[in-house]
Amino acid sequence: MGNAQLITRVGDNSAGLSRETLADLNRIYRSLSFAERIRRVYQDFAPDRIMVTSSFAATSAYFLHIISTIRPEQKVHFIDTGYHFQETLDYKDYLIKRFDLDVIDVTPDPQHHEVSQQERMWETDPDLCCQVNKVAPLEEAKENYDLWISSLMSWQTEHRAGLEIFEERRGMIKFNPMIDVTREERDAYIAEHDLPFHPLVKEGYHSIGCSHCTWKGEGREGRWQGQGKTECGIHL
Repeated sequence: MGNAQLITRVGDNSAGLSRETLADLNRIYRSLSFAERIRRVYQDFAPDRIMVTSSFAATSAYFLHIISTIRPEQKVHFIDTGYHFQETLDYKDYLIKRFDLDVIDVTPDPQHHEVSQQERMWETDPDLCCQVNKVAPLEEAKENYDLWISSLMSWQTEHRAGLEIFEERRGMIKFNPMIDVTREERDAYIAEHDLPFHPLVKEGYHSIGCSHCTWKGEGREGRWQGQGKTECGIHL
């Protein structure tokens, strides 16, 4: 199969890829390692049309170390909701310096964010709070790209367990190169390369998001407690 950016645009997504092409990509990439997938995707897609996002949370050092090693000039989008732990912002600054990252802060509409503060939306309507402060800003940023690289892993949630390596999401190609990486493989890589976990991990936070909606707990059990919610919405 030739480079994906050269394939005739016959799909409804921004990259113009058909379901058959996505199936072919999944078949080809399935046998590759995480790092091999990252290297290959920059050959199969136009590099300047690839978007990378990071939450600078528990897994981020592993993900960003691979990205920065393979494509040092890759821009990384960070959704700054205005509600992050200070430890997250400090961790972000540390990884930026250590990996020499080029990070773009994606922020919500100031007026909408102010309303979310005034109404304590994280308590009254957490789905809308996520929509205002995370989903909507990212949707706007995605308009300039064809493919989005995420760091999702199947063991994190039931929803993520059903994801493919390549998917079409909201008219864009979603690339999940880490989807079949195990927790043990992640931890081994972090130990081998002496990479730091988010500082709150050692305090019992295993999934770290906005401070209002994050508690201590294994996996995603510390997110949106009592809300019946495990995803902010950007990956749905």
